[in-house]
Amino acid sequence: MTLVASAQPTNKTIRLKVIETSDVHGHFFPYDFMEKKPIKGTLVRANTYIKKERAKYGDNLLLIDNGDILQGQPCVYWSNYVMPEDENLAASVINYMNYDAETVGNHDVEPGHKVYDKWIREVRCPLLGANIVKEECKNGAASPNSIYTGLKPYSVHYKDGVKICIIGLLTPAIPNWLNKSIWKGMEFEEMVSCAKKWVKYIQDVEKPDLLFGLFHSGLNGGIKTEEYEEDGTESVAREVPGFDVIFFGHDHQEHNEWITNCEGKRVLCIDPSCYVKNVAEAEINLTYTNGKLTKKDISGKIVNVLDEEIDQEMLTHFQPTIDKVKQYVDRKIGSFEAPIYTRESFFGNSAFTDLIHNLQMQISKADISFNAPLSFNTVIKAGDVTQGDMFKLYRFENLLFVLRMTGEEIRKHLEFSYDLWVNTMTSPADHALRLNPASANDQQRTGFQYYTFNFDSACGIDYEVDLTRPDGEKVKILRMSNGAPFDEQKWYKVAMNSYRANGGGALLTLGAGIPSDSLAHRVLFHTDLDLRHYLSEAIRRMGTVRPQPNHNWRFVPEEWVKPAMERDRQLLFGQ
Repeated sequence: MTLVASAQPTNKTIRLKVIETSDVHGHFFPYDFMEKKPIKGTLVRANTYIKKERAKYGDNLLLIDNGDILQGQPCVYWSNYVMPEDENLAASVINYMNYDAETVGNHDVEPGHKVYDKWIREVRCPLLGANIVKEECKNGAASPNSIYTGLKPYSVHYKDGVKICIIGLLTPAIPNWLNKSIWKGMEFEEMVSCAKKWVKYIQDVEKPDLLFGLFHSGLNGGIKTEEYEEDGTESVAREVPGFDVIFFGHDHQEHNEWITNCEGKRVLCIDPSCYVKNVAEAEINLTYTNGKLTKKDISGKIVNVLDEEIDQEMLTHFQPTIDKVKQYVDRKIGSFEAPIYTRESFFGNSAFTDLIHNLQMQISKADISFNAPLSFNTVIKAGDVTQGDMFKLYRFENLLFVLRMTGEEIRKHLEFSYDLWVNTMTSPADHALRLNPASANDQQRTGFQYYTFNFDSACGIDYEVDLTRPDGEKVKILRMSNGAPFDEQKWYKVAMNSYRANGGGALLTLGAGIPSDSLAHRVLFHTDLDLRHYLSEAIRRMGTVRPQPNHNWRFVPEEWVKPAMERDRQLLFGQ
């Protein structure tokens, strides 16, 4: 009797789906721990949608996250710093939802080595960062051994016999935003050259059927210097052939578009934006003829998940943690005799911005303070102030720095800031602010032309900003606020956050004209813990606070500016 092996079908179509989350920023659960109210954009709703898609696609679904998960809602701060001995909450959530791969975001580096080294060890799926290399390995040949400990340059996945590789990249701007102690032992390679290196390596070694990018870097724009391009996704898509889909994030905007690369082939580039309002997904149909892959049909879609039902099973699993975080954020630390509003920060002196200015001056003993609004439309009400409110007062885990700057550099820094912030008015009918209606849904610009977190004002000096003057000539510093003369040739101690002190926003470099490699030598002092911690401690010591604007600067001429600001206020915030 002769046994004959049955012939396997060599013509077939395989259907795959890839779902991406990005810039979650701690939005795991259906509760805003800052505002103390339910919210929709959360992973417990997204997981309901993901489960439905898994029921359709089975093992042919790939779930990926694009980083910036370790900062945002108070629940991650609580996990990072208050309960660091427990498994990191961001790792627990990723593990619970069975993600297949995750990329490191810039806000995942910012919490520092103790936090992210532990998080890397605890996440069970591959954590990717092809351009995050050991300090001694920058710009070397492609080698998995060059990557920072615990990370991988790429991951390999098999779905129904299809071999998939995912390359992870992070915006290389980290050294220009964070002090080196936070990223000691790491270097960050430029994205295009790094992608070329790893695409060739993967094509030679792995020979995958599909190659994806998972990039924590926006499409384009952002900050560009001779050293780096913050948002390099489009550049990689155009200049590095080989990618089928690039899933990206970081810029907090929705994207779903095709980009033609230098070989004339189209690459899907897709970004779900932030805070789990959406997921980005790619549906892929692969046709095999005579055992060879002959056709790829790829389509992209942004799926809104705000109205999905809460995954009650997931919620129940994490309910003990949610209860502990609520206890933490409900702790009273002081009281405000008046409410404060971030929206007022865009139109002149504001109690919100000036409270931070005054506390930075008090904590640091500096001569002058720089500070910018970190949120668009937040209010802290009069009455009891809780730990949760402090996340509204200060959104990020920046440190407090004091730098040496000359009076001339201080003025130029402010000139650069206000050039981003306000127009040059040629008539009373002009806009006072640099607005861009197309950016209204961009979480980082919210209707402005430029990022609002770069709108630095100053405390400790009295000055005017003349909107009829050209860029670079708007700021006139009148005196120190204590009545002493202001001297452009004198050295001053200037307080600011760590993002700004390390060159973030380019106000110190392009604005003040300080070379980036000189910034570290200007540092006189920096805190060991985040600025929010010291702000909280200061308010706790004060007990009762009556926040008021300092009235140390103003926009002029008022007869033009005041009505123009009211028009712009209505455009941004309505009646």
